[in-house]
Amino acid sequence: MKKKILFVCTINKMRSATANVIYDADERFLVKSAGTKPTAKIVLNRELLDWADTIVVMERHHRNSIRHKFPDAHDLKKIVCLYIPDIYDYMQPELISLLKVKFENLNRKGLI
Repeated sequence: MKKKILFVCTINKMRSATANVIYDADERFLVKSAGTKPTAKIVLNRELLDWADTIVVMERHHRNSIRHKFPDAHDLKKIVCLYIPDIYDYMQPELISLLKVKFENLNRKGLI
């Protein structure tokens, strides 16, 4: 069974959107993405959190936002942080490389 991964950043236009594209065709996962801000392309909501097996956030403040807005989901779901700052453009090669390295490292360790 494929793991359901929700990638989360701030406005869902750069980091989480890029991660979504990278892993969309990966046979191991079903992926979606969202942002924590009301102005996000896809705004993080209860339905997305319920859907996910693992929530992958880009920065610590995204985890804190989930803890604040959805405390029960924060306690029930596996949330991992990639620690990728908001300095990259959508599909920027450096971002793609960083996402792959960090995500695959956590997956190898069984944290995804």
